Amino acid sequence: MTLRLLVTLLCLCAAASATAETRELSKTVAGTTVRYKVVLPTGYDPAKTYPAVLVFGGGPQTMATVERTLEANFRAEAEKRGFIVIAPAAPGGDLFFQEGARIFPEFLRLLLADYKIRDGKFHVAGPSNGGIAAMHVAAAHPQFFLSATAFPGYLWQPSEAKLRALARTCVFLYVGEHDDYRWHGEMKKEADFLRALGAMARYTEEKGEPHGIRTLRGAGAARLFEDFEQAAKGCAPR
Repeated sequence: MTLRLLVTLLCLCAAASATAETRELSKTVAGTTVRYKVVLPTGYDPAKTYPAVLVFGGGPQTMATVERTLEANFRAEAEKRGFIVIAPAAPGGDLFFQEGARIFPEFLRLLLADYKIRDGKFHVAGPSNGGIAAMHVAAAHPQFFLSATAFPGYLWQPSEAKLRALARTCVFLYVGEHDDYRWHGEMKKEADFLRALGAMARYTEEKGEPHGIRTLRGAGAARLFEDFEQAAKGCAPR
């Protein structure tokens, strides 16, 4: 092997080790197997502390929907901004705002043991059923979350007690102007209630958009991460 070839191979190996990584893993939680994807940022160092986002997919919350959500809304920005993203699939097909919620908070504690998460708290986000799950899990276990983002989504079986549990969590709600499911009223009502409590809650209607909000995909996903970074600075009303 020539010296030039050896140097080239070493450079390629170094470059590969510095790139981002996606892993598919599983854990046994609450007596069930939970499969999940982890996106690690470029140059990930397990000795360092990182911000983290827990992501729920929409629809049936299968691994296929998880992968689509990661690609559309999270992977590229997470790699660029230095976030860890963890996205579980619904265990046994049980949605995370229904029976699938049984894996929390144990799943969160296991993740905190595996990764150095900044301040020991996550952001949580998702589209459609994923947004409903994000709000549901954040309200049930607010001590683990800095922010909850639904694009779109709302609090499943809302109550004053559940909304009050989110008072110290930044809440970001996005819905398409032409969303056929017409969740607008409930989402706005929840944001208004939280703001009346002095919470940081923002309701945004995306002009011309359907249920699947295209303006938050690709380059538009930067807006989601700007929300996360704002939440990390504090959730005072603005």
